[in-house]
Amino acid sequence: MSDHTSKPKKKRKLSESSTAYLLIAPSLLLILVIAIWPVIQSFYFSLFDLRLNNPTKSEVHTSHMIDLQRYLDNYFLLEGAIDNELDKADQGNAETLNGVKEDLSKLDSSLLEDGKIKERYEIIDEKLMNLEKVGSKEKLVEVEKDRAEEIQTELNDIEEKLKGLDELEDPKAVKGLSSALADSIIKPNFIGFDHYAKNLTDKRMWMSIWNTVVFTVVSVAIELVIGLMIALLINKAFFGRGLVRASILIPWAIPTVVAALMWKFLYDGQNGIVAKIFEEIGLVERMATLLTNDTGAMFSVIFADVWKTTPYMALLLLAGLQTIPTSMYEAAAIDGANKWKQFFTITLPLLKTSILVALLFRTLDAFRVFDLIFVLTGGGPANSTETISLLAYKVMIAQSNFGEGSALSVVVFICVAIISMIYISLLGRDLLEDKK
Repeated sequence: MSDHTSKPKKKRKLSESSTAYLLIAPSLLLILVIAIWPVIQSFYFSLFDLRLNNPTKSEVHTSHMIDLQRYLDNYFLLEGAIDNELDKADQGNAETLNGVKEDLSKLDSSLLEDGKIKERYEIIDEKLMNLEKVGSKEKLVEVEKDRAEEIQTELNDIEEKLKGLDELEDPKAVKGLSSALADSIIKPNFIGFDHYAKNLTDKRMWMSIWNTVVFTVVSVAIELVIGLMIALLINKAFFGRGLVRASILIPWAIPTVVAALMWKFLYDGQNGIVAKIFEEIGLVERMATLLTNDTGAMFSVIFADVWKTTPYMALLLLAGLQTIPTSMYEAAAIDGANKWKQFFTITLPLLKTSILVALLFRTLDAFRVFDLIFVLTGGGPANSTETISLLAYKVMIAQSNFGEGSALSVVVFICVAIISMIYISLLGRDLLEDKK
């Protein structure tokens, strides 16, 4: 009888387990798409020397290729430019120009001997003649390494011959076209972990991480203390409490960029009210030095961040305070415990989980800070307030070095992941202790 009753229970457990996996599958898929997939893409791009301002490195290339669109555009233009120069060239230049023209013709003929190149060559040539758009993949034809190096050598020789010419009618056009023609050969830009090796020995990256850590630790610590004080205050019942709660949240509700611009005016070395107050109370010697020295600049961005995000910390802690039963404070008061003792024996222990959650959110947010510092100081002076996120932006966008910028983005992700694991382990341990 017991055997017959045990089997259905087992089947029911398997069914419940399968249902549970089906329920969480969409969430896991969403996490993979939103969070993990961009990181995988960044890691993939970081393995290549991707430079958006360099036509030969603007895309991922794993093999040698020839850009037929670039080749044909510059080939015919260069031929025309050489013909124009021949009409007015002296004997010495004319011999060199004729030699270059002959080299170009031989190179072009040798390319057409390759059936794969010839087929694509004719298609692209026809499209260019008809002013049709050529696809980014269509214009590239893969070639063997030895053949690519041979073509590159010939193109470089042509470029050097033209560079050596003097007294040309339009030297910029001739030499510029020959240089562009030499860029028709695209080499593989896979470099493996070179970007990571470079960054690990780069003082600027370590300085940016140090700036980020200082900003995060100091700002979050101050926000925790002030936020807890505000939360304790607005948790009490008093006249106008709703208005006070709404007023306190105003700084957090202001967009970060707007707040940063506001503080930039307040810190201005000539007309800034806050800079003037700091000068009067002796925090700075002169108003103009507030944002022009490393200590003053870091203090300024931390001060602005504390003003902006302390209400958020207070809001999270207030939610935790409202879960503590008032009966516990009443019982403690009957036993003779004063307010300080109630705070350390009741409030703090029961608020521990809420504090960890608040610290987790704020630490991750502070470590990824970008917009506040970007608007307020731009990372200056002398990179003293440059954070790792700001450095990644400058390398990737300002310098168009997409590969190295992607590597720095992966570094940011690793740092954030480590912080998350530390907090989650502490939070999990705290929850297990509460259950016991």
